[in-house]
Amino acid sequence: MSNTVENEIMGKKRIAVTGATGFLGSHLTERFLSDGNPVNIFVRDLKKVGVFEGRVEKTVVGDIADQNRLDELMQGVDIALHLVSNFRVASGPPESYQRINVEGTKAALRAARAQGVKRFVYCSTIGVHGSVENTPATENSPYNPGDLYQETKTEAEQFCLAESKKEGMEIVVVRPTSLYGPGDMRMLKMFKMLAKKTFFTVGPCNENFHAIYIDDIVEGFVKVIETPDISGEIFLIGGPEYLPLKAYINTAADALGAPPPFLHFPYWFFYGAAVVCESICVPLGIEPPLHRRRVRFFKNNRAFSIKKAQEVLGYQAKVSLKEGMKRTVDWYREKGFL
Repeated sequence: MSNTVENEIMGKKRIAVTGATGFLGSHLTERFLSDGNPVNIFVRDLKKVGVFEGRVEKTVVGDIADQNRLDELMQGVDIALHLVSNFRVASGPPESYQRINVEGTKAALRAARAQGVKRFVYCSTIGVHGSVENTPATENSPYNPGDLYQETKTEAEQFCLAESKKEGMEIVVVRPTSLYGPGDMRMLKMFKMLAKKTFFTVGPCNENFHAIYIDDIVEGFVKVIETPDISGEIFLIGGPEYLPLKAYINTAADALGAPPPFLHFPYWFFYGAAVVCESICVPLGIEPPLHRRRVRFFKNNRAFSIKKAQEVLGYQAKVSLKEGMKRTVDWYREKGFL
């Protein structure tokens, strides 16, 4: 009996995951394996396969824009999740954003279509909305990308939505809010600085911030995979609440048992310093210690409605920010990061 026939009899679907060793990708791959689904993964570096070695059906190593390698990944696959995007560094070559975010998405989608994949799920970003003017934003709120990363993610999303109008493969777009939880290294610097009482805020920090715990976003993607008749749809998937950035930072401090930040600086000063810093470092290929994207973290307004995901997918965010922060801090300490 072939693997494909056997999987169909058992009610399991073969799933392909690009970016399987990233924060979100690793948690999703682990969930699919735990549920008994055969999984193909696409990675850039074989050394990062780690705990998935010997557990997945197929590991394909290559560049995300390599059409032949993506064709290999998608063979015999029912559901494809495309999670790869470039890591944002101010000193990175601008062409990498186009190649990875746009051309990589096009190559993955075309490979999925060519190999007969039934549903292609594209992981977009709330960054396509930039800083939201009217909150809470919905799936129909206007595009407002604020940097090259967000611009290329918007272009890739629009490509996927255009392709969804063609017959032969279902395509769904997911825009997660800001991810956090065990395994996340992106926000570790904030936690370390809060623990050392060296974290400072820029501006009043009254703008909204919308986070989602890793277990909740994984559940959201599982709902996207399982729900029928949603081709061409976009879903904002976030945590149970959004709140002012100041409150988000204070919740992180509480989880650490640390006091809220007491150092505050004017936004205009740091943004101006970031512009100067980038103008000096980027032409030299040096990652600037301060750049505009990091400063905008304190200014961007991010609040989103998850009503559509709740009504159409039956999605429910279960982990409060307080509980999620506690679990995250416990993991950092267990691993010796704090």
